Amino acid sequence: MSSVVTVVRYALQESIRRRMLHVVLVLTGAFLLLFWLGTSSLVANSSGFVPPIDVDRETLVGSTLLGLAMFATLFLGSVLSVFLTLNAVRGDAERGLLQPLVVRPIGRATYLAARFLAAASVAAVYVLAVYASTVLIVRVEVGWWPDRIVSPGLELAAAVAVVAVLSLLGSVFLSSTANGVAVFMLFGAGLVGGLLGQIGEALGSDTLRSIGRNSARLLPFEALYQDGLHRLTIETTGLTEFVVELGPFGGAQAGGPWLWPWTVAYVVAAGAVAIAAFRRRDL
Repeated sequence: MSSVVTVVRYALQESIRRRMLHVVLVLTGAFLLLFWLGTSSLVANSSGFVPPIDVDRETLVGSTLLGLAMFATLFLGSVLSVFLTLNAVRGDAERGLLQPLVVRPIGRATYLAARFLAAASVAAVYVLAVYASTVLIVRVEVGWWPDRIVSPGLELAAAVAVVAVLSLLGSVFLSSTANGVAVFMLFGAGLVGGLLGQIGEALGSDTLRSIGRNSARLLPFEALYQDGLHRLTIETTGLTEFVVELGPFGGAQAGGPWLWPWTVAYVVAAGAVAIAAFRRRDL
């Protein structure tokens, strides 16, 4: 346990030394300020907006704004996860920082597990804090609470943990730059796949629906994001439900009872592959 704590501390100190967390905090503060100003301006300028009949105005505006904020939070949290892990193996090995850390009693498996715990915990706390801040902003400006407050935040936290394990896996095989590009391309592919699935639902296209389902299985952070959107208005019914389910950047869709077990199994499997590959690498 002490060796895990040592590596976690090392990872956090390295990110602080490189001023990564400082930049993240400054940019996050700017994002929250802009979101607050944008939300306030939208509410002030849309006082005369009359939604379609049977569509609740507060739910429509609040869920749309919070859905956009969730997308931004997922993106920012994923960026943090990637930059905490993209050079965990190849980058540190090339700089000569890795070799002293993977000798006994720490070992390679413990090192990777600790790096994952460090990145996932920091990114999870980060997205929970940002998500909670946006929920409060929407409440103050719009006067609307989501139907579920806690579970969407937890799903965002799980989503960035999935991104972290993918980045950690990539760091075993790729250089820092190549790994960063690869993970962000996977991130974009997951979002596009989810969007295509929603278009398929609207058009009745089995091919597009299949793309959406397969994307959610291969890249479960997208399924977690969609399920989080769904839970924002899970108790909403009628025409309002139909309108808000369209969602920003991919629609709201329930993940089903197997989403969390599959996510856990996915993270464990990706971690096991990373450890197996790391043990075979020469440093």
